[in-house]
Amino acid sequence: MIPEVLFDLGASWHYNRKADMNFDEVDKLIRLALAEDMPQGDITTDNLIPPEATSQGVFIAKERGVLAGLPVAERVFKLVDKTVNFTPYISDGTKIHPGDRLAAVAGPARALLKAERTALNFLQRLSGIATLTRHFVQALAGTSTRVLDTRKTTPGLRSLEKYAVRMGGGQNHRFSLSDMVLIKDNHLRLVGSITEAVHKIRERVGHRIKIEVEVTSLAEAQEALQAGADWIMLDNMSLEEMKEVVHLIKGQAVLEASGNITLEKARTIASLGVDFISVGRLTHSVKALDISLEFI
Repeated sequence: MIPEVLFDLGASWHYNRKADMNFDEVDKLIRLALAEDMPQGDITTDNLIPPEATSQGVFIAKERGVLAGLPVAERVFKLVDKTVNFTPYISDGTKIHPGDRLAAVAGPARALLKAERTALNFLQRLSGIATLTRHFVQALAGTSTRVLDTRKTTPGLRSLEKYAVRMGGGQNHRFSLSDMVLIKDNHLRLVGSITEAVHKIRERVGHRIKIEVEVTSLAEAQEALQAGADWIMLDNMSLEEMKEVVHLIKGQAVLEASGNITLEKARTIASLGVDFISVGRLTHSVKALDISLEFI
């Protein structure tokens, strides 16, 4: 259970939504979602609501959280019908409470009904990610440790889910396999040793790309450091083992703790002196935030 006090610490995080989102990519995702939801139109709305009917509605928060995805929701309505008027009341990254009015929509009733569920699906999931991220950020408040996401994202939605992590105040790790070297256990099973793997890949990529190595013991961490790794991931280590690694490394490489890190354990791990904590559950098993669209 998430302690209530965490929600009362720190300030809201605000971002420039236009600069933080690739709308060409977002529109492609939205079109796929709309096609999934209406492969042959909306049989209920098309046969029940007159084409000339208009309506309006308000997005209402049903629980405490951090808002993320409002620009995506707006694009959903605009792609269904460009005449829909969408008015945001607050910005992504803002803390919200039950009863808060988030945005208003007005326009052709058919368009509002067709866009409603897809808009909410994006908004609720992204807000859930931002909310959980904020809890981890608040748990680490006052330490030098920062929370990272992972590549454990919903296929096709990675850019949006990582956007939501940023709205919650977290930082993004790799966006893709192309961004940074990360030598993991399965690589090592095929290559042989940490030293061999680091030296081989360093010869190919030079020093322009950072090399991270996943380790599970003090000995492996020492080998990774001696091989020249820039970043070392401490995977599923005990607190005592992590403490020993921190003492060994002493700032010679970036240290990331990973592996089933819970909100309750986060601050204790941060106190050991690691630079980052990576949390897969920020995106792979988050609970959607309860938000509704109420027609007036």
